[in-house]
Amino acid sequence: MYARRTRFLLLGGVITIGLLGVLLLQAPEPTRAVDDLMDNPAQFVDQEIAVRGEVRDGSIDNASYLFVLHGVTHELVIDYSDASVSNGLGDNRTVYAQGTLRMEDGVYVLEADIIKTSCPSKYEEESPQE
Repeated sequence: MYARRTRFLLLGGVITIGLLGVLLLQAPEPTRAVDDLMDNPAQFVDQEIAVRGEVRDGSIDNASYLFVLHGVTHELVIDYSDASVSNGLGDNRTVYAQGTLRMEDGVYVLEADIIKTSCPSKYEEESPQE
């Protein structure tokens, strides 16, 4: 039969190929900017997508679990009622949202499963204290 060393090499090769196959088959969807997504959102309706943008100032509504992400030219409503939300969701924060894009009453809404916020930068200007 095969020598012990040859069997280990074959087994290692099969395991490596299997792991690479799993990684390639379950590669995460690339994160899109709000503007990139909203240039042609119809192609992503009912699909799982990931988007990043900045929370529009004053748009967080904790009663209806909605907020608005904006880019330079476009905006997207985020429904986070069923989402896992990291600490720090607030106005003007950069946010990563992952979920399913839907069309509701003529408006595109991302039904988020995951919301991740950026950490505040230690280089951001502090507000003056009075």
